[in-house]
Amino acid sequence: MNQEIRNIAIIAHVDHGKTTLTDGLMEFTGAREGDSSMDSNQLEKERGITIYAKNTSVEYKGTKINIIDTPGHADFGSEVERVLRSIDCVLLVVDAQEGPMPQTRFVLKKSLELGHKPIVIINKIDKPAANPDQCEEQVLELFYELGATDAQTNFPVVYAVGRDKVAKRNIDDEMVDLAPVLDTVLEHVPASRPYEEGEALEAQVFNLGYDKFLGRLAVARIYKGRVTKGQFVIVKHKNTESYRGKIVKISTFRGVHQLETGEALAGDIVLIAGLEKINIGDTITDNESTEPLPTINVDEPTVSMTFLVNSSPFAGREGKYVTSRQIGERLEKELEINVGLQVAPGEGDSYIVKGRGEMHIAILLENMRREGYELSVSQPKVIVKEVDGIKQEPFEEVIVDVPSEYQGSVIERLSNRGFVMQNMLPHENQVRLIFEGPTRGLLGYKNQFVIDTKGEGILTSRFIEFRPYAGEIKKRRLGSMTSMATGKALGFALAGLQERGELYIGAGTEVYEGMVVGNTSKGEEMMVNPTKGKQLTNMRASGSDDNIGLTPHRPLSIEIGLEIVGEDEYLEVCPESIRLRKQYLTESERKRNS
Repeated sequence: MNQEIRNIAIIAHVDHGKTTLTDGLMEFTGAREGDSSMDSNQLEKERGITIYAKNTSVEYKGTKINIIDTPGHADFGSEVERVLRSIDCVLLVVDAQEGPMPQTRFVLKKSLELGHKPIVIINKIDKPAANPDQCEEQVLELFYELGATDAQTNFPVVYAVGRDKVAKRNIDDEMVDLAPVLDTVLEHVPASRPYEEGEALEAQVFNLGYDKFLGRLAVARIYKGRVTKGQFVIVKHKNTESYRGKIVKISTFRGVHQLETGEALAGDIVLIAGLEKINIGDTITDNESTEPLPTINVDEPTVSMTFLVNSSPFAGREGKYVTSRQIGERLEKELEINVGLQVAPGEGDSYIVKGRGEMHIAILLENMRREGYELSVSQPKVIVKEVDGIKQEPFEEVIVDVPSEYQGSVIERLSNRGFVMQNMLPHENQVRLIFEGPTRGLLGYKNQFVIDTKGEGILTSRFIEFRPYAGEIKKRRLGSMTSMATGKALGFALAGLQERGELYIGAGTEVYEGMVVGNTSKGEEMMVNPTKGKQLTNMRASGSDDNIGLTPHRPLSIEIGLEIVGEDEYLEVCPESIRLRKQYLTESERKRNS
């Protein structure tokens, strides 16, 4: 049966309420069961952010609405870029207090370029400092700034409180439920082109999945024709040879579940199994003469790191997968679904991994660690390239929201790191600072930013473009406390060391020679012995038997480690432990290779 279908994606800056709104729409239409959520991945639940684009669908007034929930963090922009090609309209969610933020601009620009006419949802209008009118004005300014057409700037607006699952179309209306959002979708989103009897199949893959029984799965939008279970199809791509395959299973989406079906028609979004070599951007057809659809392009990576086998003295203690071949196979598998990532062979058994930012690669490392992989990674470096003989590097726009009292230290730090302030917008006791500068200047700064703003600041950034190299950047270089012994760290030794800087380990932690156990506040390199015990004698003396006062150490996470790892160091990522170490473990090796 030819049911009317609307295909939409929900886009927004991180934490502006996309997933909460999607969950609310599923609940309102009866597609949500219990407390199931679109953020189903373990890391997404822990961090409260969306990392992977996901599909759902709801039924409203006899119409099927396919919804794609997208990530809001700039590092996962590639997830958004490929999704936008497969839908007919976007719901742009904007926080009524914060207004448009860097990622809002990024995703909106992509949508407008594809000709979408967005529906704007001004969310969180119940916040104490919410200003829906001003927010709407800022969104309109952003549309004009991004070169939107008259039709695109004449966007419908819905006001919502996603958390309470209510919305309204006029600011003075009463809010009851989320019907205003879905009514606006039915009014303004064009229905998908319906199936016409006898036409050739034309579908394009925009996402991939994996099933241990069925192998690789493809999420595809059907533009023409129909797809049936057991059908033989041809897979085409502009840059590769076409091949034939058989579809063994078709599923459609309903809430967070997949429903198996015998066939699907033009306009729908489906999950297809059976095409083992399928890739993002591939065209699926049943006609030899069908031209492949335009390829799906994503922005290039900006940061690179080296992944190596863990060669520390504690290697192999925790990990199940520790060899270069196993790490390589895992990275190959990641490439199948992570289109923003690039992997190339490095020196020896290493791999050069390029991504959209530190967080993009940190999430990959966290997933690998949880799966039982053990490896070492180098300091993140920005990708520098040469264009027409000019050295170029990636630049970012940074938006900082901080209490007014901290603006001085933020401006000073970012100025030293090559950033130039573009604008300053005071608002009551807060100030919004807008900067532009090299990505290099941001690497290793976010943790310092939390300290400088006592945890009250919000820093967000987005990649702008490659620009001429900005020259040397001054960064506060922390020195390392490097262990010169192997054994268990003792409280007596750590009590003396904590006066010289910040420790990454606590009493009882096993250490080895060359492991970095802390940093020094003055920036010098120190060789220390954290295993040194107290000299025991038969003599008693007042004052020498006092209790040891250890301040809590700062445990390393992958994100913190990637920020502080030095050029001559590796971050050791294991299933149970995260450690910092020198590339050359002994002092004599370091001197020889310096």
